[in-house]
Amino acid sequence: MTLTATSFDWVRALVHKESAIVLQPGKEYLVEARLLPMARERGLPDVSHFVETVRHRPDPDSTRRIVEALTTNETSWFRDGDPFTALTSTVMPALLAARGPNERLQIWSAACSSGQEPYTIAMLLQDSLPNATSRVSITATDLSREMVARTRAGRFSQLEINRGLPAPMLVRHFTRAGNEWEVAAPLRRMVTASECNLAAPLPRMGPFDVVYLRNVLIYFDLPTKQTILRRVRELMRPDSWLFLGAAETTLGVDDSWERVVVGRSSAYRPLKGK
Repeated sequence: MTLTATSFDWVRALVHKESAIVLQPGKEYLVEARLLPMARERGLPDVSHFVETVRHRPDPDSTRRIVEALTTNETSWFRDGDPFTALTSTVMPALLAARGPNERLQIWSAACSSGQEPYTIAMLLQDSLPNATSRVSITATDLSREMVARTRAGRFSQLEINRGLPAPMLVRHFTRAGNEWEVAAPLRRMVTASECNLAAPLPRMGPFDVVYLRNVLIYFDLPTKQTILRRVRELMRPDSWLFLGAAETTLGVDDSWERVVVGRSSAYRPLKGK
């Protein structure tokens, strides 16, 4: 039995209600693939039986797992490397010049997935900034409870390590932990991970000097993008920096940002008076 239209529509509505992510028609294959392990856990013959069971007898754990399963957790070390080069070459020097010597800098890695982005930032800063562990704090958030737990643990498989992590950084910042690699304790102390639904009112955080909100907005409709950008801006300092994904922009979405070219990358800064 393939996924019925009724089951797919219910999943689409649930995911949009809980996360604002839009599942377009044609994504039935994705729902089938992501939810099949849950159907098998319950001994059900297919995904439609699983969805209908939850639809008629909903429980918070099952609905949460469905939503989390249909969020995208694609990530790697130094993904689209230019925004990280810009951090050390331009952004951090500008912020350090503008801040007092004892002022702590705050960075937010939103939709952090399993933690490669915030730990990439932590490694770069420890290698380039004296006293980085005491000068910078990194907030890592994700909708998925599982991804937040993985980020806190700071453990990665060899396959994950192979996706973009330079060998010298592996040697400097990781130790073997059985079949996995564990981020060094000083870097783990720089990173605080917590659950956060970007489509809901944001928790009290910040104010942030740098925000990485990359490859996230593409999953939302225009009103949700506008709301997210407004809420994120409210958590940022006036001279802060926002990095979006290569296919994302504030242009035509929210006119309260200025686009700035930074090396081979671009960033966005809050416009004064907006």
